[in-house]
Amino acid sequence: MILQKQKTLNIQRMNKKEKVDFVIRSLEELYPTTPIPLDHKDPYTLLIAVLLSAQCTDERVNKITPLLFKKADNPKDMIKLSVEEIKNIIRPCGLSPMKSKGIYGLSKMIIEKHDGRVPKNFKDLEAFPSVGHKTASVVMSQAFGVPAFPVDTHIHRLMFRWGLTNGKNVETTEKDAKRLFPKNIWNKLHLQIIYYGREYSPARGWNIKKDFITNKVGRKSLVKK
Repeated sequence: MILQKQKTLNIQRMNKKEKVDFVIRSLEELYPTTPIPLDHKDPYTLLIAVLLSAQCTDERVNKITPLLFKKADNPKDMIKLSVEEIKNIIRPCGLSPMKSKGIYGLSKMIIEKHDGRVPKNFKDLEAFPSVGHKTASVVMSQAFGVPAFPVDTHIHRLMFRWGLTNGKNVETTEKDAKRLFPKNIWNKLHLQIIYYGREYSPARGWNIKKDFITNKVGRKSLVKK
């Protein structure tokens, strides 16, 4: 088993394809199933949950969405609430002034422009207020099964630590991820990397000895022999 062998492995020089293959095998062994961290029941509630997750933990979002969705779990009910009412409910998630306007605004647009349904394309999703490319990518991949590679802070950090991108910006990281990893596993792999980042390679309190993937394939500046 890959995980059982890590303690005996020495840092080896690996080319990029070998690194990618090792990452894929390791993550599949660790996380054979990848439940979506944000609680939801359909594309609309997923869209709202992802929007709320900006600069907020999934755990906190999952505590707030039941309160919001009890009042409004669809666009028609959501616009019956005022922006102020939405803001008061979602306040613990942070950025509530911006997020509440976004939730109300996109709900109104879904009704007026998309017959009450969340659109299945990037252009329309990214036209919504408070919805960027990353949020749209999560909805496209997890709600509609369209291959996408949403890059959050965990993925951006790990792709750099693993030497698979230069780390300049998330746009470059996304392009590199799509170029290096097979398209048919994008939707699962991006969740696996997030799970790994949280458990083994966090931004704070990082212990390189526990981060076995970085130990094996990481940049020389990060890995001490």
